[in-house]
Amino acid sequence: MDTLSYKTVSANKATVNKEWVVVDAEGQALGRLSSIVAKLLRGKYKANFTPHVDCGDNVVVINAEKINLTGKKWDSKEYIRHTGYPGGQKSLTASELFGKGPERLVENAVKGMLPKNKLGADLFRNLRVFAGSEHDLQAQKPKTINLNDLK
Repeated sequence: MDTLSYKTVSANKATVNKEWVVVDAEGQALGRLSSIVAKLLRGKYKANFTPHVDCGDNVVVINAEKINLTGKKWDSKEYIRHTGYPGGQKSLTASELFGKGPERLVENAVKGMLPKNKLGADLFRNLRVFAGSEHDLQAQKPKTINLNDLK
């Protein structure tokens, strides 16, 4: 019996096949969209997923201004940050953050679902979010993905 055929294949930077994909956020719930985008960035939908390697795709999210939040989350959900100075805690509601830029809402949600280490920072750089339906990444020939097909 050939035991070499039973070796576990581990992906590395040279053997990873990265693609560009477009995700339309129109009418999607923020958390459900973000979890799927985080899985795409991480590469969990690929057969050669390796936990310690950036084997995910480059994801372009369009129509971020048409995202949905259920219930009273527009007013009650708070995004807290700290300036680093005593008493420097600042907070924004979801609607205030959306007013500053709809892209920030999606970026915050996806970033919270990625690993909190160097790999997570590298994965986050593979995400591009646009408020409208137009994006400047046509040269990469991205494929459009239907979120309802992925779970």
